[in-house]
Amino acid sequence: MRKRLSEMDYGEEGVVKEIDENLRSRLAGMGIRVGVKVKMATKQPIKGPVVVTIDRYSISLGLGIADKIIVEVEG
Repeated sequence: MRKRLSEMDYGEEGVVKEIDENLRSRLAGMGIRVGVKVKMATKQPIKGPVVVTIDRYSISLGLGIADKIIVEVEG
């Protein structure tokens, strides 16, 4: 099932399928690219940032950016 990165639940894992064209190079520098496996670590309430884990690294993203990343969720 596909959903926005910002919609993932705690502990949920998935593979990045689409990234907004305007963000691709910026996010690639953080290790977020199409085909990369991500895991939702934390979500802050009320439009706060989300923290995802890629390999062993944690990356914090603003909600607006997380809304522009589409993930294929496992399970």
